[in-house]
This record gives sequence, structure tokens and C-alpha cells, in this order.
Amino acid sequence: MRREEVRINRYIRAKTVRLIGPEGDQLGILPIEEALRLGGEYELDLVEVSSRSDPPVCRLMDYGKFKYQQQKKAHEAKKKQAVVHVKEVKLRPKTDEHDLQFKIKHIERFLKEGLKSKVTVIFRGRELSHPEIGKRMLARVSEEVKEWGVVEIGPKFEGRTMVMMLSPRPGQKTD
Repeated sequence: MRREEVRINRYIRAKTVRLIGPEGDQLGILPIEEALRLGGEYELDLVEVSSRSDPPVCRLMDYGKFKYQQQKKAHEAKKKQAVVHVKEVKLRPKTDEHDLQFKIKHIERFLKEGLKSKVTVIFRGRELSHPEIGKRMLARVSEEVKEWGVVEIGPKFEGRTMVMMLSPRPGQKTD
């Protein structure tokens, strides 16, 4: 992913630019030399704000301060970003009753904590010729945890696995 760099001062290639002053006031369309001279007078950098317009729009500003503020904004946005954790529980068509109940308790706990759960049934060899066993197993899991979660993505085959996604029930109190 290539990040578009902002051109400043002598790196601006246009012959004329639409200049915006340090206070946000329009200074008009000026030759690049005149814009650079004004930047020197104000002791500010000439920063290309919009390169796509004709002529390009440039602004007089402290580039170091501008870059610092952009980094702070990006950092704040990243902090506010919600991260969704998905917990996966793997089963086999031959999973025993006690083991299945144990795994259902795990799924229940994940949903109570507000986490999404991915339930995967892995088929090996001849088990693949009986997908209905996996469907029944996933239907049973969804039935047992319906109090705490809802099926987000129903059972579907992905290669040798059958996958179902469960998400916590909306408005549910977490422990």
C-alpha cells in the first residue's frame, strides 16, 4: 500500500498555485516563486493540500506541527477502534457426549463475555460422506446456547470443515 506523500516547498512541481494563507484566507493564484517567497516571509512551509485541482491548492503552514497533529489524530482513531475477538471451538463428528457438553460450556462462557464464537466441525476421511452428522451437531450447539447467543452465519461447508458463527445476544448483560 503506497501512502500518498505531501509535497512541500521546492518539491511542488506546478508553475502556479492557488495559495491559502496561514489564517485560512485566500491569497489568490500566484507563481510558485512568489508563493515560496511569501512562505519565507511568514517563516512557514508551502504545503500542497490538493494536487488534483488546476492549479494545485497550497497552504502556508508549519509542516512539522501539521505532521505531528496528523499522527496524533491517527493514534486517537486507532485507540477508539473496536477490536472484535473471535474464539474458535473445534469439534469432530465422533466427538463424545461429555466432550460436546464441555465445549458447549466454553462457547456459553465466550458469549457471556461478549465474544463471538466460531464453531468448526472437522471431517476426516470417510466422515466427509456424512455431512448431516456435522449439521446435527451444529444445530444442537446453536439450540443449547440460544439463551446467550444468536447464529450469525449458519452452518456451511468450507473444504473439509463445516463452520458456524455465533455472536452474543444483543442487549444481554455480561458477567
